[in-house]
Amino acid sequence: MFASPAAAAGGSGKAADKGGSSQYIDISPVALPVAIGSRVVNYIFVGVRLNLTAIANVQKLREREPFFRDALVRAGHRAPFTGKSDFTTVDVERLKAVMMKEAARLGAKDVQSVAVMSQTAKRQSGLPKHPGAAAG
Repeated sequence: MFASPAAAAGGSGKAADKGGSSQYIDISPVALPVAIGSRVVNYIFVGVRLNLTAIANVQKLREREPFFRDALVRAGHRAPFTGKSDFTTVDVERLKAVMMKEAARLGAKDVQSVAVMSQTAKRQSGLPKHPGAAAG
């Protein structure tokens, strides 16, 4: 059985993959700290996709993936993306906003949107109660 040209090139052959664009950069998963004040209580392994415009130079931008990953790690350690309701997720909206700013800072003007593709907490139990958790 032979793969279609799109599948052979690493795509799914669909016009819109999970992020809505057929042009994207997947950032290798990174461990981001979750903190209460200055105390780290967990790490979340996060996979991020940068969705690009149709006119983006995908190859050139994919070569810059280590810079995007570095920017994500640095931002997550400067001000952790601690979830709003528990310590097993990140604040997705804030992460997306920060990555859009970091992409612009790195000169990647063709980033259309950011998608969090996966979140896996290192610890699922034994965590302190989150102040934003619903009472009950």
